[in-house]
Amino acid sequence: MQVLLRILGVGLFLLCICVEIFLRFLRIVKFVVWLGITLKHYCYTIALNFIEKMNRIYRILTVAAVFVFAACNHDQVNVCESGTTFAQEALQPFVDSGQLPGAISVLYNNGVQETCCIGYADPRTKRPITMDDVFMQCSQTKGFCGVTIAKLVEEGKAYPCFCTEEELSSMREQQEAKGVNTGYYGEWAMWRGRPMEDIEAALAEGKAWVLRFYSEGNPEKYIHLTDLVKGKIDMPENDQDIVLLKSDGIPTYHFAHVVDDHLMRTTHVVRGEEWLATWPVHVQLFSAMGWKMPKYIHTAQLMKMDGGSKRKLSKRKDPELALDFYFAEGFPVPSVIEYLLTLLNSNFEEWRLANPREPYESFKFTTNKMSVSGSLFDLDKLRDVSKNVVSMLTTEQVWSYLTDWAEKYDRDFYMILTADPEYAKSIISIGRGIPKPRKDIAVWSEMKDYMAFFYDELFTPGSEYPQSMSTEEIRTVLEKYKDIYEEADDQTAWFGKIKELSVSMGYAASPKEYKQNPEAFKGHVGDISAVIRMAVTGRVNSPDMFAVMSVMGRTRVIGRIERAIEAL
Repeated sequence: MQVLLRILGVGLFLLCICVEIFLRFLRIVKFVVWLGITLKHYCYTIALNFIEKMNRIYRILTVAAVFVFAACNHDQVNVCESGTTFAQEALQPFVDSGQLPGAISVLYNNGVQETCCIGYADPRTKRPITMDDVFMQCSQTKGFCGVTIAKLVEEGKAYPCFCTEEELSSMREQQEAKGVNTGYYGEWAMWRGRPMEDIEAALAEGKAWVLRFYSEGNPEKYIHLTDLVKGKIDMPENDQDIVLLKSDGIPTYHFAHVVDDHLMRTTHVVRGEEWLATWPVHVQLFSAMGWKMPKYIHTAQLMKMDGGSKRKLSKRKDPELALDFYFAEGFPVPSVIEYLLTLLNSNFEEWRLANPREPYESFKFTTNKMSVSGSLFDLDKLRDVSKNVVSMLTTEQVWSYLTDWAEKYDRDFYMILTADPEYAKSIISIGRGIPKPRKDIAVWSEMKDYMAFFYDELFTPGSEYPQSMSTEEIRTVLEKYKDIYEEADDQTAWFGKIKELSVSMGYAASPKEYKQNPEAFKGHVGDISAVIRMAVTGRVNSPDMFAVMSVMGRTRVIGRIERAIEAL
């Protein structure tokens, strides 16, 4: 199996070289065709499509070769019959022909004998790392970056740096003393352009090294960039020789961003404006690789009121920056998305007012409407948005969100809900699907209190009856209503009986009638309804009482009334 893998790896590697040579030829053809673009536009389009397909084939072959190398070197360094390692055997023709010059060649040639100070291939035996291990490590965890690194080093655009922390600190102190920009650049880049003998000597001594980018930027020159939020920006070129690979072989963010986003065919990079200063670095890296740069969207920072002033939201200080916070509090996912859209696009609220029942996916998001300055994150505003969102959800949606939340954060409530799902859903359905739904709930943690009076085990009796009514009057209202209540009544009949009861006890049949002649009545039908509401729900305010009593059923309603009479 190992022999087959070796043959396959060498074949793929050679095929990659052939395809790369062919691609270079195609680029020349592309240029020639471009010269006649005005005459043969169709031919130019065909050439572009063909080159793109060949690029895809090249990438696939490169990745395949990398993973074959990884398979050959998965557990240990595989030694060929000649005594050399497989990586050496595969690459030897290219080393002999001088196609791996510079630091890669030095690392390769010293790979079997030297440790290169990245660590040990096997900590138990203290076996030093060889170039086979480097290839294996790149192919397994950083394969794409490893292939790209080889290209940059081969073209003289990257080099190893053996500076210690002490040397870098000393250099920084000297720069500060001289009043110049700090960093690793120009004359301060100690390992830039060093002769190969110095690199070989450093490797022989086992010094740790990082791989740096060879920057040719001039900070006195400006590049003209266009951000999809901030518009046109002029920024100085980067002159810093940034680190591409750390001493442990892990790529830095700058390098991984460029390689990963290119290979994933990323078209738009969205990130915080704190990364804006690094943009020239990424422009350089994309240019060095000859890759098309994606479009950038640098978003403004989220701000928060802290006392009387604004400050940036902090991951350490503010729980709002953790997604777990919203789930624990019980904010529905659509509520958070809706609120974020109000922050992201200034015209979203206007659109929502005009389209109250449209899904947020119908909104045409655009970077042109994003805020250039920091947006203020307001939890109170989020709650208002959430109330509106929850009021528009269907019964099934609320049931799904609520039970998911309760199962994790309120197990007792979850058990009550799931003991009779149909009863719970009938409670949730009250006031839904009407032109002006109630907006009582912002987060799922409020649902337990909202639904509590429907369940005997959660119900708390109330005693806030109308102060204008005596205890005996309250008792009389409840006794009489208990006798006339019928579960089968429709809403008109149900309210008609309450009106008749009001009139029989000297109360006006409507608030309007009471206002016209208050001296003629003890009160109005609203007072009688308030007594019934308090007895049944234990609350001054509740959803529509007819709907509430219809869901609760006659047995529970009569039981609540009898319990209220006993408590008077």
